[in-house]
Amino acid sequence: MNDAPIGVFDSGLGGLTVARAIMDKLPGEDLIYLGDTANTPYGPKSIADVRALTIRCLDALVEQGVKMLVIACNTGTAAALSDAQERYWARQGIPVVEVITPAATAAAATTRNGKVGVIGTQATISSGEYRRVLSVNPRLEITQQACPRFVDFVEQGITTGEELTDLTRQYLAPLQEEEVDTVVLGCTHYPLLTGVISYVMGPDVSLVASSEATANAVYSRLVNLDLLHGPGGGRYTFLSTSESARFTQLAKRFLGPEVESVHMLEVNA
Repeated sequence: MNDAPIGVFDSGLGGLTVARAIMDKLPGEDLIYLGDTANTPYGPKSIADVRALTIRCLDALVEQGVKMLVIACNTGTAAALSDAQERYWARQGIPVVEVITPAATAAAATTRNGKVGVIGTQATISSGEYRRVLSVNPRLEITQQACPRFVDFVEQGITTGEELTDLTRQYLAPLQEEEVDTVVLGCTHYPLLTGVISYVMGPDVSLVASSEATANAVYSRLVNLDLLHGPGGGRYTFLSTSESARFTQLAKRFLGPEVESVHMLEVNA
């Protein structure tokens, strides 16, 4: 048993979808969420820059006394997972849970025709991490597509509209041409766009988000390591790396009344 909080990190708003799933799955756990709003979006950045930013933010969560780290950012996972496992789990005994493996596993179990599409930021797609994990299953045909502007829309609170619909059609055309029946939302911002993505892809295509699968992985890891919170948990803290009234407003919109306020945290370089 361990009453320390779970630390959840993302480049901005997207990881709130993972935080929501963890809060629903484990309502007795305390949680600290850190969004790197000063440096979002991560997608266009180099892998080296994303790795440095991710480790810097994870260090800040460790300084907050967390018992587990959740990298709720596909780009951060692709860039920094091996370093994070060594730095926190191997050296400090702090377990690290990521979003790519749970989502890929769920997609492999969901597809009916073996044709899986993956959409994500440019950095996530370029890293090849989803292809590497999915390719373990030889029956799968994988089509990847970068959707770099999706994060900008979500961070601005835009989840509908003609411009977004036209852009979505453009991005998803290669997946439709390959007749995928399952699409992995390879960025934690993308579940906030499931309406338009589902509309464009059609009712016969399943969308797989990492949030629920990641929450299941968090639950299993806590149980296996005997780290579940004792009675009296359920406190939530939300932090961002810049002053952002918009972040607070959108966090309340996307997550709900649990977001009473968002505090700024200066993260050392």
